[in-house]
Amino acid sequence: MADNVASTDVGHDQLVLIKIEGMHCHKCEESIQRALDKIPGVYEAEVDFNAAMASVLFDRGLVTVGTLVEAITQAGYRTIGYTQRSADRAG
Repeated sequence: MADNVASTDVGHDQLVLIKIEGMHCHKCEESIQRALDKIPGVYEAEVDFNAAMASVLFDRGLVTVGTLVEAITQAGYRTIGYTQRSADRAG
């Protein structure tokens, strides 16, 4: 989980699911996780090797999906699409 603290204004929160090619093991999963966690504005990132997907909760005022995709690419993996929506977080 990223160390960034979420603001109380969740109006800018976005959730994106990014499909990823090239993961061969759980070390790949960890590498992508670290790359995403380093991005300011990422509240939470979970990478699932078995599903070949990353789920990222982020502040759309600070981060773009392009930034997330670029981080994955820089880590040595290829994205093959994504689904994005507003994140409604309770509490």
